[in-house]
Amino acid sequence: MTMPIPTLLTRDLLQVIDLSALEITQLFALATRLKADYSRFAGTLSQRSLVMLFEKPSLRTRVSFELGFQKLGGGVVFLDHQSSPIGARETVEDYAHNLSRWASLVAIRCRSHHLLTRFAAASSVPVINALSDLHHPCQALADIFTLTESGIAPADLHLAWVGDGNNVCISLIETVATLGGKITVVTPPSCRPSAELLRVAQGRSARSGACILCTADLDAITGADAVYTDVWVSMGEESLAAEKTAALTPFRVDRALMERAGSKARFMHCLPAKRGEEVAAEVIDSARSIVFDQAENRMHIQNALMLALLKNDVAAQASPIARTTMQS
Repeated sequence: MTMPIPTLLTRDLLQVIDLSALEITQLFALATRLKADYSRFAGTLSQRSLVMLFEKPSLRTRVSFELGFQKLGGGVVFLDHQSSPIGARETVEDYAHNLSRWASLVAIRCRSHHLLTRFAAASSVPVINALSDLHHPCQALADIFTLTESGIAPADLHLAWVGDGNNVCISLIETVATLGGKITVVTPPSCRPSAELLRVAQGRSARSGACILCTADLDAITGADAVYTDVWVSMGEESLAAEKTAALTPFRVDRALMERAGSKARFMHCLPAKRGEEVAAEVIDSARSIVFDQAENRMHIQNALMLALLKNDVAAQASPIARTTMQS
């Protein structure tokens, strides 16, 4: 039986706001089918090619994209830009035009979201944000998918974020704002998410009925289905380490904080984690932790996304000449 693949209205995925609630729901359904049995999709992306451009180190993102695309029958090229920033050797636009002649899809893990939008504007093939300084959409989609697997409907979800209001936090806010439910973001005032990005998410939540609460009150996590944290100092912020650590130390997730949430609350982290800093080892290594479920589901949700972008969008709309170019 042929398994239906959702068609996305967006050509790229640069942030979660690019997707509608229906599109996210369809991606979750496809990810569920993929996770259950990849054999039904073997060879689906045969003769397709994924190019990965990474300015930052990675374990989960790189491996989940590479092995995931290979599971679907495609080929992968990885280009390490840690010591050679994208746009340094030739313009971002020239780079995008060149890769568009060879690749079917480009995944970029970069320092600047502005660079990502420039690349996507010049590219004639889909571009996926594999992490930027402002957004991490694949992570957030995998996270909410992981919670739905445990039986929590998005509209009923109460997710508590504790710590730095970083790119993962913003993408989770956008996902909840799109699907409904509630997200409580508990940070010191100096680490609150961008007011402009919050304004955009609030606009989406007005349509979905979602609730977005930003506060410094740790008691606000009471009743949460999950407590989520991340490292206090993101890559590229090393000069701010002392200042951010001082501000965030009261927001460490330990056993006492988890008890405030309630006995049923799960613990989430996008990894890598620094035990003893943002989270106590007794929490992340406990039975309440679902961090490795999140990590596994990165591959399944990304594969659903890549199928939706390539199998319907590119394959259906490309001319015979363009299709030959992308498959070579």
